Amino acid sequence: MSKILVLAEHDKGTVKKLTLNTLLFARQLAQKTGGSVDIAVLGHGVGPVAEALRGFGAGTIHVADHADLAYPLAGPYAKVLADLAKSTGAKVVAATASSLGKDVLPRVAARLGAGMASDVVALVDTKEGTAYRRPVWAGSLLADVVIDSPVHVVSVRSSAFDAAEAVGGASPVQAFAAQPDLAKARVRFVKFDGVQSTRPDLAEASVVVAGGRGLKPEKGGFGVIEPLADLLGGAIGASRAAVDDGYCPNDYQIGQTGKVVAPQLYFAIAISGAVQHLAGMKNSKVIVAINTREDEPIFKVADYGLVADAFVAVPELVEKLKAIKS
Repeated sequence: MSKILVLAEHDKGTVKKLTLNTLLFARQLAQKTGGSVDIAVLGHGVGPVAEALRGFGAGTIHVADHADLAYPLAGPYAKVLADLAKSTGAKVVAATASSLGKDVLPRVAARLGAGMASDVVALVDTKEGTAYRRPVWAGSLLADVVIDSPVHVVSVRSSAFDAAEAVGGASPVQAFAAQPDLAKARVRFVKFDGVQSTRPDLAEASVVVAGGRGLKPEKGGFGVIEPLADLLGGAIGASRAAVDDGYCPNDYQIGQTGKVVAPQLYFAIAISGAVQHLAGMKNSKVIVAINTREDEPIFKVADYGLVADAFVAVPELVEKLKAIKS
């Protein structure tokens, strides 16, 4: 029986939804391998996080509570997670393919001498055993990766898996004596300059309104889509072209080199639909495209398409939605 260890991501005492997506992946893998799932909670003052996860059916919730883990520096986090994997005999270490996961997991793999599969979107049965399916060439192809090392390290693309539901019960919580060795890591936390927004986190939002290069600043820019996002309680995203041209902040970027999202509703407004952008949003449940050119690639993946000027169509759509809501 193999043990799967899932790294929980959290913020201000709250479990991130991304963790629940990875937890569902771990459950599916456990069903295939006859294994069990444990959860690792790293940080400082993380008791509420562990408590919030007790109803999700984990065998054990391992808590590494240490002042040097208050901010997730990759080196110390990787050491503690690798130490925990060794002490529990975990055969798979999994985390979300987020900024944190992409920073920490390769270091964990190096410490464990483990093979790694990144951005996994599915599990596949092959004659060589269970394979991890992951996109390559900006999502144009899918590769099935079989890892032959004793321990596997896996980052999971959260958009490919639903969020795990609570199953009841109360998993036992076990403290782990963490030794981050912050001094040896030769790094220290100075400060965190985060983007403050009243809108939902882009990676977790159920509605995303994204704009592209067609939203020229001289015509109103991204200001035209903000009322739509506000009305729907959604997050705002952007194509790389819009970010590169300075139309919006880089934390809006969606795509191969940005954030990967899969909301219930995705608006692609004045976005052409280059393959790099599609790689970051094509798993959205419903895609609505608005563009002046009917031959743009975005219409090939859209569930609903409107050939129109965004600076005319979007305000009209906002007014119609307001009327319906009222």
